[in-house]
Amino acid sequence: MDILSEFLYPTRWYMKVITTVLVVAVFTILATGSIAGFLIYRIVKPQRISSEINMSSFPGRPDTLEFTVPGLGKREGWFFPGLRGAPTIILCHGYQSSRGELLMLLSSLQDHQYNVFVFDFAAHGKSDGITSLGFHEANEVRAAVAALAQRNDVDPGRFGLWGYNMGAYAALRVAVEDRRIRTLVLDSAYDSPNQMLSLQIQKTGLGGFPLMVRMAGFLFRGLNYDNSKAQPLSKQLARLTGVPKLFIQAVDEPALARTTQDLFLAAPEPRDQAIIPRGNFAGMGDEDKHDYENRVVSYFLLRLPVTDTSVPAPIRMPAAR
Repeated sequence: MDILSEFLYPTRWYMKVITTVLVVAVFTILATGSIAGFLIYRIVKPQRISSEINMSSFPGRPDTLEFTVPGLGKREGWFFPGLRGAPTIILCHGYQSSRGELLMLLSSLQDHQYNVFVFDFAAHGKSDGITSLGFHEANEVRAAVAALAQRNDVDPGRFGLWGYNMGAYAALRVAVEDRRIRTLVLDSAYDSPNQMLSLQIQKTGLGGFPLMVRMAGFLFRGLNYDNSKAQPLSKQLARLTGVPKLFIQAVDEPALARTTQDLFLAAPEPRDQAIIPRGNFAGMGDEDKHDYENRVVSYFLLRLPVTDTSVPAPIRMPAAR
């Protein structure tokens, strides 16, 4: 009781110092926790950008395709048909983006007879919920592949995935588990959603505060407890031996360029690397977008031909005379 009383009403100088230090420490932790909680809320519930198109008048004859993501509910995507029986390329948009920002890239791929599919991740565009910066988004891509494979106008065993930052993580995570993914284009990828979380905190200018990144990371892991045992992608890349992979690094995004470089170096063959001056396709100028589209389309044409050349053509017997 005397000790408790001394803490509450210190009379000795050293007890006053200890009490002051404890009060400051508790206040710092509570303040840091409150700010970190606010940051996490803003990160997992980003401002949504939604783009709508008139499906009946938009070039490319798109269809609306709904699919269900276990535990997350329904999603709606746009399916742009190409050559019947051709592979399907799924475009996985980045953090704070939406499907509508990828229509130019989508059109370029469809012009070369690919089937193309695009949808909004959770907390983006038309989709509600919260983002996990890649963990749950991988489940969304996985569900999209399963739904598309049920169609009778696509090749159910050949898919290509393009992704930017969060979308690149989700695409890569699905590809290491699904042999139907035959080609990957990964722009500004990262090894773990925690890396993207740290980057977003640093962008706020609060990353230098003591314990801020640690506290935010603790809260983020709590929100994604079901993925607490998920391995970094770099430890799973060996499964992609034989799958062509193009890693794109943007000079103006140095943090993501480094994580992309690390994944490229850890990836098995075949692998390719491209370094571009500016990242974020949605924010590029017209000339940069044109160059980017040519690079991506050319890679898919080389690595994922519209016609499956691995299946030999049937032998035609000469007609009887």
